[in-house]
Amino acid sequence: MLKKLAKIKYLPNNFEVLQPGDHVICAVSGKKISLENLNYWNVELQEPYFSYIEASIKKENKS
Repeated sequence: MLKKLAKIKYLPNNFEVLQPGDHVICAVSGKKISLENLNYWNVELQEPYFSYIEASIKKENKS
């Protein structure tokens, strides 16, 4: 494991690794998310979320 923060471009149905790493940081909770477990993100804001809970919190706070 690299234990390095990856730089990611979030796309509508996928993501592209711009700089190699093994994880990203949740934009809401600050939790580490391994790339293999990365399932939730916002393309417009280019932010990753740890789970649907953090994604929902972000969506509620945006309104």
